[in-house]
Amino acid sequence: MNSNHTNLPPRAKSGGKGKKQPVPKKKKSPWKSFFKFVLIVLLIAVLAAAGYAGYLFVKGNQVIEKSGIDKPVAPGQSAKEKPLTVLLLGTDHRPETGTYLTDVVMVATMHPETNSSTLVSLPRDTLIELEGYKSSKLNAYYPRFKAAYNAAEKKEPGSGIPAEEEMKVMMSKYLGVNIDYVTVIDFQGFRDVVDTFGGVDVNVQYNMCHRDSVDGTDINLTVGPQKLDGKKALDYVRYRKSMNCSPKTKESNDFDRNARQSEVLHSLLDRMKSFGGVTKVGNALDAVSDNMTTDFEQQQIRDLLMTYYDIGKEDVKFMPITGEWRSPNVYINNDELDAARQALQDELAGKHNAQGTEADSKATP
Repeated sequence: MNSNHTNLPPRAKSGGKGKKQPVPKKKKSPWKSFFKFVLIVLLIAVLAAAGYAGYLFVKGNQVIEKSGIDKPVAPGQSAKEKPLTVLLLGTDHRPETGTYLTDVVMVATMHPETNSSTLVSLPRDTLIELEGYKSSKLNAYYPRFKAAYNAAEKKEPGSGIPAEEEMKVMMSKYLGVNIDYVTVIDFQGFRDVVDTFGGVDVNVQYNMCHRDSVDGTDINLTVGPQKLDGKKALDYVRYRKSMNCSPKTKESNDFDRNARQSEVLHSLLDRMKSFGGVTKVGNALDAVSDNMTTDFEQQQIRDLLMTYYDIGKEDVKFMPITGEWRSPNVYINNDELDAARQALQDELAGKHNAQGTEADSKATP
């Protein structure tokens, strides 16, 4: 594969402090709940420590040291003084499959002076046509880069560049911003956190059955209120359509999955707030760090906490990019892509505009 990564677009210069604007009520985006889930998993290590002091503060530092890179933050690059851009990848990796398809691809820019963020998400099946790269679905690049790196590790022909770095470079070129950091989290991290807190209470609205021997999927949930362990909770939020089941069960659209993700998150938060949950937060922190890959420095994680600890949902601009599903690809809306690129650049320049439009995510296959 040709990996021509030169001539990346320059970072927009940061500007002055932006003024927050009132946010009108908007139709809920199916990405909001998942973004909250990503935050709860990625940031639990530092946020929990701030909330429970003493033991958890120490435990949080231990996890930061375990998760972050042990090297100093370069002068002038601290999150306390410089806007940052982060690539968030959610992979389908599980011990039973060994795959690394990125089912979630998001890019977030954050500015310390405006205490705000812009989050852009792309459909996993987006067809990427980019100079220097073989055209492919977006979710296929990470495992391809990973295979090339692993080959080089075995002294075989390969890139020798970590897959996470390759993704940063490619997405920087695609979105027109320089990505500073990347964080990857897998399905096992989600399951471990749910199990740590003793499961989640949900009300399954209809039977869900999907069996696929190829990737190990075995979803079989029955209607009614129940407590789900980590494996079944993951099945609950992932379910899309019935397969290899008789009788077939009802299909699920993006808005159904959004509601289920929110339901699981709320149940998880309730358990965290309970007395029993507090005593288990330390174990949850370990679960996160064991299933997360990031190139954040340890001190940068602390700087992020100190800078954005009070950021609210009204300070985050969500921009899910949609498109047209023409099997097997999603052809994204170019106007939305251009608007997303501009919004990321504006955020980096300190020009946060919370009143940007939210596109309904109706093109997800």
